[in-house]
Amino acid sequence: MSNNITQAEQLKESLHLSLPPVAVAFTDDLPTGIASYEEVAPAGCYFWQEASQKVFSTSAMDHELCAIGVHTHNLAGASASHPEELAAALGAMAGLDYVREEEVAAIPVLPQPVQHAIYGPLSEFPLEADVVLLFAHAQQSLILAEAAARVDEGIPPAMGRPACAVVPQVRNGGRAAMSLGCCGARAYLNALSDDVALWALPGERLGMYCEEISGLAKSNEVLTVFHERRREDVAAGKRPSVQESLERLTE
Repeated sequence: MSNNITQAEQLKESLHLSLPPVAVAFTDDLPTGIASYEEVAPAGCYFWQEASQKVFSTSAMDHELCAIGVHTHNLAGASASHPEELAAALGAMAGLDYVREEEVAAIPVLPQPVQHAIYGPLSEFPLEADVVLLFAHAQQSLILAEAAARVDEGIPPAMGRPACAVVPQVRNGGRAAMSLGCCGARAYLNALSDDVALWALPGERLGMYCEEISGLAKSNEVLTVFHERRREDVAAGKRPSVQESLERLTE
């Protein structure tokens, strides 16, 4: 889809992303021509990294090693052992005081059961994305936070565990969010290194985010030079005015 290609290029160029933007869509009717995932994923978040390379569809069976992910994505057709696996996972986390009982109810979940989750690079995605995921370091996150604050007219949340909850958070609320991941996602994903966070943008308003990201990236670039040269002048013993520092931009 042409919009997907354009927006993917805009995001990658503006933010200088290491991995391409990843699209996620949920559907009950699987479109023809989309291959099923054929490997074994240790967790649902693992699909995000795989989706930077190819488009594929998944069902509850593909997510079954991740009881938390099946829960947050409300995937229909989960195995009979899913409730037991979910209880065991939550029980272990509660025993470590990692997740408390009252916190479980606050974890975002897709409101309706869904048969398939489809993943892939935004530039190759054949559908309208429900959520677009970006792996971003702190400087890229600065621009994303500024852009999201403009589009959403509010500061985007910074979420913690579980990392997969950022998808229903954004799908349900229609607003951008950052996930700092969780220890599981950081163990499973090479892309989620210590200096990287995950951003999720609602697909229905992606064009608005792209416009603000593009403009703010350019502004940040110019202002970075302004501050760098101002720092140089101060280090050299000068006390430049704002106008003098602005004139230095033309050098």
